[in-house]
Amino acid sequence: MRVMVIVKATADSEAGLMPSADLMEAMGRFNEELANAGIILAGDGLKPSAQGKRVAFDGPGRIVMDGPFAETKELIAGYWLWEVKDMEEAVAWVKRCPNPMPGPSEIEIRPLYEMADFGDAVTPESLAPHERARARLARARMAER
Repeated sequence: MRVMVIVKATADSEAGLMPSADLMEAMGRFNEELANAGIILAGDGLKPSAQGKRVAFDGPGRIVMDGPFAETKELIAGYWLWEVKDMEEAVAWVKRCPNPMPGPSEIEIRPLYEMADFGDAVTPESLAPHERARARLARARMAER
């Protein structure tokens, strides 16, 4: 099962406060453990929402909004994509994670949809562009190595 592990933003992360050298080392060791276990697929920290944009959709209309965005507790400061056997394994790994912030923080774990979850909505016609995109991504990853 694939999961997105979401590091929730805090006032410090939204202010652009950089982690200490000790935290960078601890997170590096944790990421190395994830890699050695074959768990991590991707992951990165995100810059504060002040440097981001949002695009709101309403039918054919699009509205672009500049950050910063309100409700810091609803924002994301970083993420990982993991491949785990089940949610219990994901929780066990998150419990091993160093606190990603200087103060109180939260990490959320969300399972990703798999094509099989969409049932009858997946037809050969709807699946084809997804498979082509995944194949291109796989080729690009291989070219990077």
